[in-house]
Amino acid sequence: MTLDSMGVPSIPTDHSSDRVVDYGRVFADAVRKLDPRQMIRNPVMFVVEIGTAVVALFTLGAIGSATEGYDLLVTIVLFFTILFATYAEAYAEARGRAQADFLRRTKSTTRAHRIAPDGRTEVVRAGQLLRGDRVRVEAGEIIPGDGEVVEGVGAVDESAITGESAPVIKAPGDSVTAGTRLLSDHLVVSITANPGDTFLDRMIALVEGAVRQKTPNETALTALLAVLTLIFVLVVVTLVPVADYYSPNAVNITTAVALLVCLIPTTIGALLSAIGIAGMNRVARVLVVAKSGRAVEAAGDIDTLILDKTGTITYGNRVATAFVPMPGVDDAELAQASLEASLADTTPEGRSIVDLALRRLGLPTTPALEGTPVEFSAQTRLSGVDYADGRTLRKGAIAAVKALAHDPPPELEAAAEAIARDGGTPLGVVADGRVLGVIRLEDVIKENLKERFAGFRAMGIRTVMVTGDNRTTAAFIASQAGVDDFVAECKPEDKIAITRAEQAEGKLVAVTGDGTNDAPALAQADVGLAMNSGTMAAKEAGNMIDLESNPTKLLDVVMVGKQLLITRGALTTFSIANDVAKYFAIIPAMFANVPGLKVLSALNIMGLRTPHGAILSALIFNALIIPALIPFAIHGVRNRAETAERMLLRNIVNWGVLGVIVPFVGIWAIDRALGLFGLS
Repeated sequence: MTLDSMGVPSIPTDHSSDRVVDYGRVFADAVRKLDPRQMIRNPVMFVVEIGTAVVALFTLGAIGSATEGYDLLVTIVLFFTILFATYAEAYAEARGRAQADFLRRTKSTTRAHRIAPDGRTEVVRAGQLLRGDRVRVEAGEIIPGDGEVVEGVGAVDESAITGESAPVIKAPGDSVTAGTRLLSDHLVVSITANPGDTFLDRMIALVEGAVRQKTPNETALTALLAVLTLIFVLVVVTLVPVADYYSPNAVNITTAVALLVCLIPTTIGALLSAIGIAGMNRVARVLVVAKSGRAVEAAGDIDTLILDKTGTITYGNRVATAFVPMPGVDDAELAQASLEASLADTTPEGRSIVDLALRRLGLPTTPALEGTPVEFSAQTRLSGVDYADGRTLRKGAIAAVKALAHDPPPELEAAAEAIARDGGTPLGVVADGRVLGVIRLEDVIKENLKERFAGFRAMGIRTVMVTGDNRTTAAFIASQAGVDDFVAECKPEDKIAITRAEQAEGKLVAVTGDGTNDAPALAQADVGLAMNSGTMAAKEAGNMIDLESNPTKLLDVVMVGKQLLITRGALTTFSIANDVAKYFAIIPAMFANVPGLKVLSALNIMGLRTPHGAILSALIFNALIIPALIPFAIHGVRNRAETAERMLLRNIVNWGVLGVIVPFVGIWAIDRALGLFGLS
């Protein structure tokens, strides 16, 4: 979203999800929501509905009077005011429901090419796929289930899920989501979710589950709006007898209700539910299931982000980048030994060592393993190979290599420390007790994280990296990534201790995790983002689940929460500022014909022509501004990287000032337009 010349967010042009919204059903839902039993949940609009009913009855009783036309027009405008309010909520719900309906249709019609154990391919319904099944997806086909790519590389259109039109390249190891479409090549996908547990099922349940509960901030704002409404009811009730004192029956019921409706915060009252619903939908669009709106809102108030290094800040797969031979050992000898020690190592690190050694030695293919492989164990922290003639070859942690060596050279420790200082991981290589050298492994930091962390810092959010690496390596990674602090040599149980320590200082904390040992910290955190691929204990403990199992998604969740709070604050500011202009429109008109109060006509600074025209203009503007702001409520106001104080100031300057100026211009223009039709 971009800013216009006045610093106000422009409306996004991507409406890819709108094409499946059933507008007929939206209108029907909007009418259904006019039921007072539903409307009473929104105190502001409930008062407007009562006022509309009162004016309608008064209009029926005033048929044939001089004000019949005026009373009827006010009744119609008041009705559309509450209809626009219910439409905003119904439309927000429909956008999420339309997504679910589309996914349900996709789920019911999609066929899958399941690969049988004997290699044959059979066509089955997507709903028959079980966890562990393998399916083949060709270009143009819908991916039938949540899974992981095990073969092939292709471009996937995820717009049905995320709303983003740009295709995403998927390769082995990447997750794919049911309902998305493969655009090119072919993929073999291993299904990771049973029927009922897929993203489609979760999305449908999220949208069509129980009635959305209001968040604490939303509840507090609703209470504030109710109090303001009560105050204005008392003000209007007081003003009517004051006018009658000077001139009996000077102000009729229609005008009094019009004044009340224009003074109470109808704009934010009408849009409040839509803002909350849209916030939940935006979280779902980044493939995160929030168990409650409270979690989304808490994400917007987060003070501290606790992030794992591996998989969140770095890609997690360390890659061999260099061989550092010891004195008396040439590079080719170290490369050959590293190759032989890694031939049976199927980990990504082991594969990268083999690839690097083959390039250094100029070998076109991987040689066969000669000897008995020795698998890595946590006790020895070594792996390698034993030969038939008694020779041994090992690679592993520097401390373990030193313990195995007969006379470790001092250069070994120096080389290991130099690699660690640069953020790498050193692995030693030893043959028959003789240290040959060190393999340098590097864990690559993800792109653009430094800029994102800088943005969080500008908002006053502190980022803390936790890692099991030694302090030297952790310090280098932390400085390269741009996090504010780090905890090295961190054990699983340390994460909850760090969380509690931050909370003890009065901070709100967000944590990611996927294992059973992460469950206590996820439960303790104010925002606990559990990975969908994680254990059931972790998913039960967290209040959000990332369906893509991408730990960096926590950063997106925080931004969605921030945007939710900013949108609510901006539109509240605009709504309250609106009352200033409407006050100058209606108060002078209300008392223009009351002897003794005509002095108030000096407040008619817009030069509105007649009292009835002024009141109608203000009411019409009050009604039209609601649908005009629906796009901002749905898409959200732009979120900038800045502190809460600057954010508040910007809202006051942009939305507050516009909230005063726009009504003055709008009411004046409507009054002139009414004059063209003889209504002003």
